[in-house]
Amino acid sequence: MSDALTLPAEARERAGKGASRQLRREGRVPAVIYGGKEEPTLIHVEAKELVRQLGTGHFMNSIVEIELDGKKVRTLPKDVALHPVNDRPEHADFFRLATGGKIEVNVPVVFLNEEASPGLKKGGVLNVVRHELELVCDNDKIPSEIEIDVTGKEVGDSIHISEVQLPEGSESAITDRDFTIATLVAPSALKKSEGAEGEDQTGEGMEPGETAATEQGPADDAADEQEAKSE
Repeated sequence: MSDALTLPAEARERAGKGASRQLRREGRVPAVIYGGKEEPTLIHVEAKELVRQLGTGHFMNSIVEIELDGKKVRTLPKDVALHPVNDRPEHADFFRLATGGKIEVNVPVVFLNEEASPGLKKGGVLNVVRHELELVCDNDKIPSEIEIDVTGKEVGDSIHISEVQLPEGSESAITDRDFTIATLVAPSALKKSEGAEGEDQTGEGMEPGETAATEQGPADDAADEQEAKSE
């Protein structure tokens, strides 16, 4: 699990669009802490610090300890609304983590030992179907990433969730099927697939030897006219 991040915050007394706009003008971002069978807590955080933590790339998958009134509240970021033009954060939602509870999260997948895969060494391509896994995790054991070893994988092999050793305290949120995470495919298979798509666009339904129809040009018009006169 990645180390918990710390985010200083202050309580906000008023809700509403007017109060939120005023906070943004002051370089603050309105936010809320909810969940854990407690009433929602309205807060605001420094915009620059929130942007910095968002830039780490793992903010949404990290536990964030919000410092509020001298206490720390363990939370998990659930949403950060960004301005549609300048991408500045406008609002943030944090889920309060109750002691001993579980939470559903999306955790990124990382593939290891690609150099030990015979299929990849032969020129095969790792086709990633799922870049993240939906997991149900203990509040205090949220993994930062899931590592998948591709040692010994050949072209044509598939990697399913049943093959993955999940960390203690984590289990797949999808339990009704053994879904595919990645497959090893041959480059030629990809090219053949792309070529088939091109043929469908230009020659779908044609007989062998038939070419795609083109607009009739002046030379064709003259030939048709000459043939009509000779009849």
